[in-house]
Amino acid sequence: MVFRAAKGKGRTIGIGSLEGSESVRTSMALAEATGYGHPVAYFDAVSLVEDLRDGKVDAAVRGDLDSKEAMAAIKSVFGLKKIMRMALLQPRGEGIFFLAPVGVDEGETVAEKIELARRGAAFISRMGVEVRIGVMSGGRNTDRGRSKIVDKTIDEADEMVLKLKEDGLDAEDVQILIEDAVKNKTIVIAPDGISGNLIFRCIHLVDGGRSMGAPVLNLDKVFIDTSRAKGSYVDSIALASALSANAIHPHKGHPGNIKR
Repeated sequence: MVFRAAKGKGRTIGIGSLEGSESVRTSMALAEATGYGHPVAYFDAVSLVEDLRDGKVDAAVRGDLDSKEAMAAIKSVFGLKKIMRMALLQPRGEGIFFLAPVGVDEGETVAEKIELARRGAAFISRMGVEVRIGVMSGGRNTDRGRSKIVDKTIDEADEMVLKLKEDGLDAEDVQILIEDAVKNKTIVIAPDGISGNLIFRCIHLVDGGRSMGAPVLNLDKVFIDTSRAKGSYVDSIALASALSANAIHPHKGHPGNIKR
């Protein structure tokens, strides 16, 4: 669906690049040859984000720019206190799911994780994807009492599932069983941003699963965050082009209105 919707030579997609980045250069050439818009390289995060704000590009991809600089630019230019991202992942031999939080400084509170789940549900619903949320904790429920840290994550998962169900969302406590969650959930909420980032790295960078990138959910423009370790950004450019073409803006609508 993404690759079909990405076709559109009239779209301009800005992509961040380190000076002399071969992976970004070859990705741009292949993406344009395939018809995924017209990629333009930016060597400065602020310029990329400002041009996104001003409509000089239809969508933006972080590319291999430094994450801290790119996120700081988004916060400054768009006046955001927090950035909420959700990564699209496909483990080898499994289906596609969305993972959050994936930033090491994201998902630090129950309220923030609930907001991520709600925004993520609204986002994938507009993409035509069925919402099935799996909320993770740091252990099985039978592990309660072994660790205060694990107990806290179990309690938080229980609270999140209850509140998400009150919103009419399909949510389930999947405990620590990531191996089951990736098979039957379309959104997986990790216990925190550190564990989410580790899950992302294990699936994508260690085992070679696909990651098209992580759309920023609380932004009225399309910005796809990516890993600097990614070998090719063609699929991320395609995702940016597809989202801009379909006007799928994660901030629009009220996530709580989504029903099963």
